[in-house]
Amino acid sequence: MNKISKLAVLTSGGDAPGMNPCIRAVVRTALYNGIEVVGVRQGYKGLIENDMYDMDKRSVSNILNLGGTILKTARCLPFKEDEGMATAYKHLKERGIDALVVIGGDGTFTGALRFSRKFPDIAVMGVPGTIDNDLYGSTYTLGFDTATNTVIQAIDKIRDTADAHDRLFFIEVMGRDSGAIALRAGISCGAEAILLPEKQTAVADLIKNLKEGKSNKKSSSIVIVAEGDKNGGVYDVAKAVQQEVKDYDVKVTILGHLQRGGSPSSFDRILGSRLGFAAVNALIAGESQKMVGLQANHILLTSLDDALNNHEFKLEADLLQMADILSI
Repeated sequence: MNKISKLAVLTSGGDAPGMNPCIRAVVRTALYNGIEVVGVRQGYKGLIENDMYDMDKRSVSNILNLGGTILKTARCLPFKEDEGMATAYKHLKERGIDALVVIGGDGTFTGALRFSRKFPDIAVMGVPGTIDNDLYGSTYTLGFDTATNTVIQAIDKIRDTADAHDRLFFIEVMGRDSGAIALRAGISCGAEAILLPEKQTAVADLIKNLKEGKSNKKSSSIVIVAEGDKNGGVYDVAKAVQQEVKDYDVKVTILGHLQRGGSPSSFDRILGSRLGFAAVNALIAGESQKMVGLQANHILLTSLDDALNNHEFKLEADLLQMADILSI
């Protein structure tokens, strides 16, 4: 591979706290190594619309504490088509860009891998930025820690009012295909039950456990439901329970996009910085079609193909067992 002289960086898909520290690390590491940097606005949409701008060291000043992404993000259906990719490639070549750092989740990586296979002269490096923590090759993804802490803070507040009114709260958290946030937040907040996409929980068993808790003089109960739970959604679960557990006043809270925002935690600021630094160095070393990820506190490379198609990424067995035992 030829020496990289100019790279572009973009954020795509759902935003995640920690993206800005990562952008900052990419820009400053590249400039330190004599590589010019172009920022792409609104992800792949910016590539197609040629919405890019030159970045210098001051372009990323005072952004470590900011949630979201200064580059903005968007979902871009035209980039899935050959014509859209060809347009993006044309704009990159016109600007003399020979490498691309993409920060996002599985949708972002799917587009990046297909683009790189079609136009291999543009080196591509992925950074896992998603609050769902569901990409193989990285123990933690950017934004997961901050999002989990946001959920914990919200549940702690809800617990106060649940105790005051003897209420049963069903709280829906993000995680259509991954229960990582729900599991950790549930253990951290002492939830009486945690409903996950990865684990089928019968509503009848949930009702039985809640009744036992009430008979054991529990003054309130919190049930956390990942949005991908297979029981039909938080409102259906709450309705079924309400019909059988009459002693509780049942309430539903959906935390929604609250979980995406907020200043990134110390962990996500450091992780974003490490991943951005590693992404540029991997490109300098001639790597492409890879993802940088955190494994056993080391930054390692995983092929984008493995990151997308390896399904060995599972919730920790000890946490799943703990969730049942500690909620008694």
